[in-house]
Amino acid sequence: MTVKIYHNPRCSKSRQTLQLLQGKDLDIEIIEYLKTPPTTDELNEILNLLGIEPRDLMRKNESEYKETGMDDPSLDRQALIAGMVATPKLIERPIVLANGKAAIGRPPEHVLEIL
Repeated sequence: MTVKIYHNPRCSKSRQTLQLLQGKDLDIEIIEYLKTPPTTDELNEILNLLGIEPRDLMRKNESEYKETGMDDPSLDRQALIAGMVATPKLIERPIVLANGKAAIGRPPEHVLEIL
C-alpha cells in the first residue's frame, strides 16, 4: 500500500507519525511540505477527504496567521487555500493520505484508522 505523508521533520508529532508508518509494511511517499507545498488542487482534495474547511486545517497560533491576514473572517475558501499554498507553515501537520482517505496525525495513532 502506498501512503503519502505531508511531513515537517522539525515537528515532533510529524516525526512520531512517520515513525509509526515506517513500522508498517507500507510504501511511504514523504513530502516535506514546507519545501514542496501542496497545490491549490491538492489542498482542495485533502480538505474534501478530511471533511473540514480550510480554517480547520490552519495553525492559528503561528504569527504568520495574523501577519498574512488569514485571521480575516471575511476570507472565503479559495482565499484561505491560497494563503496556505503561499505560506505552508500555516498548514496543520502531519497529513496522511491512504486508501482514498486522509487523516491528521494528532495524535499520531489517528492515522491508523485510514490504513
